[in-house]
Amino acid sequence: MTSDETMSGRFASTPVADAGTPESEWQRWFDGRARWPGVDLPVERLIVLSAHPDDEVLGVGALISSAARRGIEVVTVCLSDGAGSHPGSPTLSPEQIAAQRRTELDTATSLLGLRPSRWCGLGDGTLAEHEEEIEVIVTEVLAENPTASTGLMAVWAHDGHPDHEAVGRCAQRVGDRLGVPLWMYPIWMWHWASPDDPDIPWQRAQTFDLDDEALDRKRAAVDAFVTQISPLSEAPEDAVVLGPHILARLLRDREFVFV
Repeated sequence: MTSDETMSGRFASTPVADAGTPESEWQRWFDGRARWPGVDLPVERLIVLSAHPDDEVLGVGALISSAARRGIEVVTVCLSDGAGSHPGSPTLSPEQIAAQRRTELDTATSLLGLRPSRWCGLGDGTLAEHEEEIEVIVTEVLAENPTASTGLMAVWAHDGHPDHEAVGRCAQRVGDRLGVPLWMYPIWMWHWASPDDPDIPWQRAQTFDLDDEALDRKRAAVDAFVTQISPLSEAPEDAVVLGPHILARLLRDREFVFV
């Protein structure tokens, strides 16, 4: 069994409605160990890839907002349409969900001081079937400004969710082929993993510390994702996707990337 299969299995066996690893447990572990090195982005241009319309904000919203404020050209690229977040919803059709999620993402990126995300509109839940297309998209975005020193940032290739992993794999292949530095941010890892988990490359982790202003800005951006942080209705199919137990792990005072 490969590492990807192991992590995907652990994610699948820990439904998002379950508590997962509590944030209090992560915080105790953080407090008991040495700090990781801070994130260094020695680039003029940063291409940020997300599988779904909210990944980049949840994972590294404050980091990329800070990068843009420091003069780095930040280009966010959302690969899927996000239409699969509430399968069987009696309230919104998949097309309506996709439209709302695009509006939510535009609001969130604006609140972070970023330009609107590039919307690719691939099928939510099908990104592993579109890896060649994703690599073409990423390569074309990288080629738009060939004179700038450019880096890639993508959702982690071992995050557990198949769409996340597909985007991460594509980013790794493009980065290796073109010699572009890559930073990867975890999201669902915090749900299914545990402190000192041997499957996690902790030695490759770097952190970005959020001050109160940055955290408030990120919280406001996350609040824009109404379809994800609130139930669409009382129907079971419309249940909240990002409950408080999940947001607690993604709205802490630091963000993580793997290098």
